Amino acid sequence: MSYFFLIPLVFFGFIILLSSFFIVKQQTAAVIERFGRFHSIRNSGLQMKIPLVDRIAAKLGLKIQQLDVIVETKTLDDVFVKLKVSVQYVVIKQKVYEAFYKLEYPHDQITSYVFDVVRAEVPKMKLDDVFVKKDDIAIAVKSELQDAMLDYGYDIIKTLVTDIDPDAQVKEAMNRINASEREKIAAQFEGDAARILIVEKAKAEAESKRLQGQGIADQRREIARGLEESVEVLNKVGINSQEASALIVVTQHYDTLQSIGEETNTNLILLPNSPQAGSDMLNNMVASFTASNMIGESMKKQDPTKKNK
Repeated sequence: MSYFFLIPLVFFGFIILLSSFFIVKQQTAAVIERFGRFHSIRNSGLQMKIPLVDRIAAKLGLKIQQLDVIVETKTLDDVFVKLKVSVQYVVIKQKVYEAFYKLEYPHDQITSYVFDVVRAEVPKMKLDDVFVKKDDIAIAVKSELQDAMLDYGYDIIKTLVTDIDPDAQVKEAMNRINASEREKIAAQFEGDAARILIVEKAKAEAESKRLQGQGIADQRREIARGLEESVEVLNKVGINSQEASALIVVTQHYDTLQSIGEETNTNLILLPNSPQAGSDMLNNMVASFTASNMIGESMKKQDPTKKNK
């Protein structure tokens, strides 16, 4: 009879013994209260408490946590904008007591400070400056939170402004302005390119004309030199300069006709081009040279000074 009475007692005692041991995970702190009053802080590992006397009031994580706060405010140029501020914080290991007993809702406290700082800083800036100086806003938020949350056992690791979202109409207007500015720059570049192309083309044409003129001058110089040599050769065989010049012109005339005959698709027309054109040309040239000589002799007889010269 007494044996059956002891079984519940042994079982109950075993349960109480097991409940006196508990495990605290890594990067976690357990707050122990005794009869409702703070007793101790237990860190990671196997821990022991007095059953029915001590209790685990809370377990606080010591890892870095992140709280994202979205704040809507107005800029200096009257543009409403939403900012997403990410706050990274951690419970200070040596201040677990303050973190648990002094502050009941840490997220609400941090959110309030973020709202206060952002709505104090952003209205001082224009919308463009908000994008440029977002790091300054984050530093201001961290500085304010750091001073306030240290007393509550929290350390602010970093604050980041991760998103800036203006009103949809404002974003559309900004995109239009940006697109217009880029089109303006593109038009300027295209105009500069066209102007450079025109200048370079004009330079190339000028250089081409210069080289073409130089080539024509060289060609004429060589033709003149060739004619001079031909006249000298004909003079050596007893043909005077007038007859030699006429002969050369007639020869060039027939060479030209031969060249035209060899080309089937030529557009060159030589006038006159009749069979007796060569002899007529020769007779006319000889007559012209003879008349020129007669006029020259007559002028010398009338002006003795020219004769002496």
